[in-house]
Amino acid sequence: MSKRHSAKYKIDRRMGENIWGRPKSPVNQRSYGPGQHGQRRKQKTSDFGLQLRAKQKLKGYYGNLTEKQFSRTYDEAARRKGNTAETLIGLLEARLDAVVYRAKFVPTVFAARQFVNHGHVTVNGKRVNIASYRVKIGDVVQVRERSRNMALVLEALQSAERDTPDYIEVDAKAMSARFVRTPELAEVPYPVKMEPNLVVEFYAS
Repeated sequence: MSKRHSAKYKIDRRMGENIWGRPKSPVNQRSYGPGQHGQRRKQKTSDFGLQLRAKQKLKGYYGNLTEKQFSRTYDEAARRKGNTAETLIGLLEARLDAVVYRAKFVPTVFAARQFVNHGHVTVNGKRVNIASYRVKIGDVVQVRERSRNMALVLEALQSAERDTPDYIEVDAKAMSARFVRTPELAEVPYPVKMEPNLVVEFYAS
């Protein structure tokens, strides 16, 4: 099992939820946590515990971002006008690796990061290999021609496991996706409930 897969499954087990909605998640078989104490009776979680869990779940969903990356994104959301929780989701969804994942060019968000890092993607015709690159409204993200026949890409495009959200316009033939608008929390197709308001409380406390 690759390091990437084991990390992904470990996050699911730790959270006790199938956070990407994947059919092979170990949580589908057993919902308790990993390790020898995983089946112990759960104690009531404190407010801080709930906030921390919400942060870890959201951070894990986007490819297990580092604390530095995630807190930097939160700080930017907090500086902007409007609802910080909604802005945080909008900033996370505008990451280049998130757009590549949402467009179904690759099967997982972990694969999306690697795919971008290896230079398989262009933004408005220019190659970008930074997964955290912020896509703007109207930007066109495209798989480079020489990368379009990769097994990873073909498998993802044919998968019926998830749908492309309305805020991303995909042209499957050209293998391109246009970022139409910044989504609201309710529009983002999370397989499990995300609580960015608790994340805001975590950083504000």
